[in-house]
Amino acid sequence: MNHPGGGTGVADRAKRQAHRSLSRRPRVRHNVTAAIGADICGGRFPPGTALPRESDLCETYGVSRTVIRESLKVLETKGLVRGRPRVGTLVSDRSEWNVLDAQILEWMGPDVFSAELLGSILEARRTVEPAAAFLAAARATTQEIADLERACDEMHAAQGDLEAFTAADTRFHETLLRASHNKVFHQLSSIIHAALSHALHASNSASPRREEALGVHRELVDALRLRDGARAEACSRSILDLAARDLSGLMNRTGGT
Repeated sequence: MNHPGGGTGVADRAKRQAHRSLSRRPRVRHNVTAAIGADICGGRFPPGTALPRESDLCETYGVSRTVIRESLKVLETKGLVRGRPRVGTLVSDRSEWNVLDAQILEWMGPDVFSAELLGSILEARRTVEPAAAFLAAARATTQEIADLERACDEMHAAQGDLEAFTAADTRFHETLLRASHNKVFHQLSSIIHAALSHALHASNSASPRREEALGVHRELVDALRLRDGARAEACSRSILDLAARDLSGLMNRTGGT
């Protein structure tokens, strides 16, 4: 004999269990995506090679085929893998990886400090930041200039704290891009956040004279306040020259390639 409401109780428990499974699923997928991504970036699955079969991946990472397939879709959007009919999933060439993606930069580990990657980021900054500084001299608001000055103050206060110094330094350069009031540069400030943060962390960790770079940052803020575009652009170039010097020293010490 069934207890009154017993069927409803079973149904409710089943719904709760299904809900818990669904709520865990994104977390499981995220963990597996990160695990496979780190294995690709770490060289376990080299570029140009095919990933193991789905059944083998399920066994390796301890999840279902559905989770594996969802994870591979995420990795494909990041440029790490691509599907080939009758071949399987191939690891993409490193040139196709989205190195502006924060997760990929994390998964790359020590390789994130390679001379090639840091050099590419520096080249991009040399193209963009001086132009943004020139435009900001004419367009930056009083609040944006105050935000840049505050970032300098935070950098000064964090001289002995690399992480805090780099966070303030990153805010400075992102604010500078936004202060140009150029829509493309404004979008870049968020797109390149992860790459910029990694590059600044590398150059700051290599520099024993952060006060020197900070002084040039303050000069740039002064130029913006005076609406002196040429001087602001020159200060931006000086900041990047110092970063190049520090990164060169880092590469020489670590043997980066």
